[in-house]
Amino acid sequence: MATFLGFVVLVIGLIHFYLWKRLVRDTTRPGRWRRVGGVAIAALAVLVPVTLAGTRNGWYWLAWPGYLWVALMFYLLVILLVLEVPTAVVRLVQRRRARSAAVGPEPEPEPALVGAATAEGGTPPPVAPTDAPPAGTDAPDHDPSRRLLLARGAAIFAGLTAAGVTGYGVRTAIGPPQLDRVQIPLAKLPRSMDGLRIATVSDIHLGPLRGRAHTERIVAMINRMDADLVAVVGDLVDGTVAELGEAAEPLRDLQSRYGSFFVTGNHEYYSGVEEWVREVDRLGLRVLQNERQEIQARGGVLDLAGVNDVSAAGTGVAAPADYAAALGDRDPSRPVVLLAHQPVAAQEAAKFGVDLQLSGHTHGGQMVPFNLAVKLEQPVVSGLGEVDGTKVYVTNGAGFWGPPVRVGAPPQVTLVELRAP
Repeated sequence: MATFLGFVVLVIGLIHFYLWKRLVRDTTRPGRWRRVGGVAIAALAVLVPVTLAGTRNGWYWLAWPGYLWVALMFYLLVILLVLEVPTAVVRLVQRRRARSAAVGPEPEPEPALVGAATAEGGTPPPVAPTDAPPAGTDAPDHDPSRRLLLARGAAIFAGLTAAGVTGYGVRTAIGPPQLDRVQIPLAKLPRSMDGLRIATVSDIHLGPLRGRAHTERIVAMINRMDADLVAVVGDLVDGTVAELGEAAEPLRDLQSRYGSFFVTGNHEYYSGVEEWVREVDRLGLRVLQNERQEIQARGGVLDLAGVNDVSAAGTGVAAPADYAAALGDRDPSRPVVLLAHQPVAAQEAAKFGVDLQLSGHTHGGQMVPFNLAVKLEQPVVSGLGEVDGTKVYVTNGAGFWGPPVRVGAPPQVTLVELRAP
C-alpha cells in the first residue's frame, strides 16, 4: 500500500511539474510573478493527496475544491500534451525564418574596371561589408518575445478550454441521470416472459458530495418505470453506515413487482461491507452474495444470480466472488441473469452459460478520454457488449467518484427489457 501511495504522489508531482513549466515558467520572465505561480502550483500539488486522504477521514469541506482541481488538472494536462505538436511545429518554423533572416541573401560583387589600380601597382578597391555571420557559426534563435507570446497563447487556450470542459462536466454530473431503455433478446426466455423489465442502476456513490436528495431522485425515477425487478449493481456508498445511513434511507421506497436486489461493488469493501449488507437488507433489498433467486413471473421462470465483487478476494471481510455457488447446479434450460459489479466478471460467468450480465463500475469512463484507459481493464465500458457468448450490459452509473465531473458519459439509470425469440 505504501508503495502504491508513493507512486501516486510521484505521478501527481510530475504532472504538476509539467504544468508549472508550461503555465508558469514558459509564460513569465524571471521575477515576482514566476515565484507566485510556482508557489500556487506547489500548493495545488499538495491539495490533491490531502483531498484524497482527508475526505476518507471526514474532511468533507476539501471535496469540492480538491476534486474540482483534479478534474481541471486532468484536462489541462491532456490539452497541453495535445498542443505540444503544433507548438513545436510553430517554434521550428520561427527558428528557420530567424536563421534565414540572419544569413540574408548572397551579396552581389562590386563592379570593377579591369586593370584599374592593380595595373598601376595599387591595392584593389574595398569590398562593402555584409551582415552575414562568420563562417562556421550558427544563426541566432528566433526572438524570445515571440517564444513568450506563443507560450502564453497556448497556456490561455489550454486554461480556457479546460475550464469550459470542466464546467460542462460539473453541470452534467450533478444534473439528473438520463433514463435509457434497452431491449436485449435472450434465447431461453419463455414467450410468456417477453418484455420483462429490470430497472438497473449502479455507482450511486453516496458520499461527501452526494446525499439523501440524490437517492430520493433516483428512487423516484425508478418507481416511475413500473419495473418488474430492480437491480442495484454495486458502489452504493463511499462511507460508513453511521455517516451515510440516513442518505441511503429512501431506498426502502423502491417499488417493483418481483423485488429489488443488490450486489456489492468494490467501494462497499472500503466502507464497511458487512454493516452495509445488513443495512441494505433492512431497507428491503435482497443482497445476492454468491447466490441466486428464482423469479417466477407470467407463467415462466428466470434465475437471477448475484456474485460478490471481484475485489472482495483478499479483503478478509467477505467471501470472494464464487461463480460456482451462484450459478452451478441449476436448470440449464432456464435463462439466467447475473448481477456483477464489474464487467470483467463475465470472463468467469461465461463458463457457466450466463445469458446476460448486468454491471456498472466503469462510469462509462466518466471523463473522456479516460474511457480509453478503462478499456485496458474492462471488456465492456458502456452499453451492450458480449464476452465469450455472454451478453454484458454496462450502465454508466447514476453518480460519480472523485471529481464531480462527467464528460462524454452522462449519469444514467437504465430500463432493461428482456425479449423472447
